[in-house]
Amino acid sequence: MDVHLLVYDLSRGLAKQMSAGLLGFQLDAVYHTSIQLNGREYVYDGNIVSIIPGSSHLGRPMEEIYLGKTELPMEVIEEYLDSLREIYTIQTYDLWTHNCNNFSNDLATFLLGKGIPDYIINMPQTVLSSPMGQMLMPMLNQQIHANKRGGGILGIQQNTPGSTSKPKAQLHHHEGKVHNVTSLKELQSLLEKFQNSCAVVFFTSATCPPCKVLYPLYDQLAAEVKEKGVLIKVDVSAAFDVGSAYSVSATPTFVTFLKGKQENRWSGADRGALQGNVRLLVQMAWPAHVHQSLNLPTFSNPGTKPVLYTKVPPLEKLLAKMGSDAENPAVQGVKHFIEARSQDGPAEATLPDMAAFTTFVRQSIKNVPTDTLFTVVDLMRIGLVDPRFSGYLAEEVVHGTVTALLEHVNDLKECPYALRLVTLQMACNLFSSQLYADEVLSNDKLRTRLTQLFSASVLDDNHDNVRVAAASLLFNIALANSRKRQDGPGDVLPQDDQIELAASILEAIAQEESSGQALEGMLLALGYLAYQMPLDGELSDLLRTMDAGSSILEKKKAFPDMKLIDEVGSEMLGKGLNKF
Repeated sequence: MDVHLLVYDLSRGLAKQMSAGLLGFQLDAVYHTSIQLNGREYVYDGNIVSIIPGSSHLGRPMEEIYLGKTELPMEVIEEYLDSLREIYTIQTYDLWTHNCNNFSNDLATFLLGKGIPDYIINMPQTVLSSPMGQMLMPMLNQQIHANKRGGGILGIQQNTPGSTSKPKAQLHHHEGKVHNVTSLKELQSLLEKFQNSCAVVFFTSATCPPCKVLYPLYDQLAAEVKEKGVLIKVDVSAAFDVGSAYSVSATPTFVTFLKGKQENRWSGADRGALQGNVRLLVQMAWPAHVHQSLNLPTFSNPGTKPVLYTKVPPLEKLLAKMGSDAENPAVQGVKHFIEARSQDGPAEATLPDMAAFTTFVRQSIKNVPTDTLFTVVDLMRIGLVDPRFSGYLAEEVVHGTVTALLEHVNDLKECPYALRLVTLQMACNLFSSQLYADEVLSNDKLRTRLTQLFSASVLDDNHDNVRVAAASLLFNIALANSRKRQDGPGDVLPQDDQIELAASILEAIAQEESSGQALEGMLLALGYLAYQMPLDGELSDLLRTMDAGSSILEKKKAFPDMKLIDEVGSEMLGKGLNKF
């Protein structure tokens, strides 16, 4: 998809005419920008708003700058936009330091690895550096404050037909949509993706009026089903191979699939039949789990978040240990980003030059002595707390920076304590963005490196902190998979990985005698790995064979006051497994 920067002049030409006399220098425009992508214009106007390009009261842009082409799918871009929506809010808008141009820069950096032109980003500070700018600042700030009370800054959302802005409650929860397919290969790919849940195929044609009557209902059902299944639409007048493969002789025709097998088939434009059959299909694919009837308050909490290591050490001391590398512009850029975020909040922190920093990290893996490499990893750890930072790395080609670092640490015969600990904490912070959580679950190479790091660390008898961090890493992986298991499309973490991780954490639980924090982290990780698991699956078989519930209850001798032992050992792995 092509990415364009739309540039508007809020002064409508007055800045170019009058700036030299008022400010003492030439200002070509009062820049307002947005990003045009996939037929929509994305703009920060107190909230992140999506509009038809050029349809706001600002009119047509004065300039349209081609920034490049992105290969990222829209679902990935939408997830990243959700992370930006938590930072770019009406409350955090600042005319000088956190405005529409900063938003355009962050989104462009994610999409293309490069931001927007510096002369646009630097315009506010250029104005403020002049005496007249300082004089005008209080008046302009007062106007912005008044506009905020109206719910926007320029009124784009309120005054633009067709504008959309996602409510906070819906962030990171994506409505299901109808998938329009045009070939048999595309259809088979979607059916394979949802072979563990369910699918509906709506065979239609361009000359079928009854079909078109059902389109709005079908869209509503897709939004209702979300990720628990997939609703597909095929125009057989164009996709001849699909119609032939499924022997479609009339439209509308519907075919449903349950767990990879055809479940039902009917024809006709009966709204009641369509609605009833789709809802029944979803119920069959997602029956109530026995765990939902047990006393498992920790694991039934939908608000549980991943463990992040957010503490910021004294940066001057950390960088002093880097030696001359501390003066590298890439390092200084991340340092300034962390300082701004820590002191003034995420809204005041502009994303640093990520391409330069990832290059620096990869070079450091080769060149920096092992006993001081932890300083580079720790700086990366702190940056990853911000979802914009981790979101950028989530879409890095083959995860080159993170996998190179994990491979290096895993291959060390004697890994220093500090390096192992901060690498584990860095790995936990990858989960600040849902984008990276999805990558960990789906990318075999990345997940293998993380599993190796976990397995090599969780049995470290000498360092409680290492075991705690290792348990936190598995907790984050298990939590991410548990959400997919509950909300759709089902388990993403492969069964072999689940079994390997469960066996490792059970061994660690059995050996844990000194750290209550480590044991609690291990129980949480195992609990989310097992919560609402298929009771006839390989993971359930392993836990029964190893008598996991009894092994966990044994820990009450050393940790008599830990309630989580009963919740996991007695309820989930005792009653939960025995009810099947």
